[in-house]
Amino acid sequence: MQVDFYQLTRDPAEKVIPVLAQRVLDGGGRLLVVSGEGDQLDRLSAALWNARPDSFLAHAKAGEGDDALQPILLSPAPDAANSARFVALADGKWRDEALQFERVFYLFPPSHTDNARTAWRALANRDDVERRYWKQDGGKWVQGP
Repeated sequence: MQVDFYQLTRDPAEKVIPVLAQRVLDGGGRLLVVSGEGDQLDRLSAALWNARPDSFLAHAKAGEGDDALQPILLSPAPDAANSARFVALADGKWRDEALQFERVFYLFPPSHTDNARTAWRALANRDDVERRYWKQDGGKWVQGP
């Protein structure tokens, strides 16, 4: 499994999640987006509706529709009621439950750097986990040390 650490130094999660979600959908996958912050889930929902001028990214919040049918499900907990194999941790908080997915996108702002370092170190000794670190460099993402 792969865990991608995204350090959000320029753009908030609400700007990054729609891009990641589109890539997951383009590959035929489903995405679970997790945040323990209800306000952030609202902002993420709005961002997914307005991600592209010509369309939207279909999604719902957990419990507000038929969760199993949603290509993108927004939830306060890492429970993939939509059978997602990809999870995005949008609130900067690591959850070990994410390790049950094929791929994890762990987004963290500078205020959560210590959490990210702790998670990075904890995953270092696991043979079944490939870690990648991404940082924003101007208008693009670059893989870094």
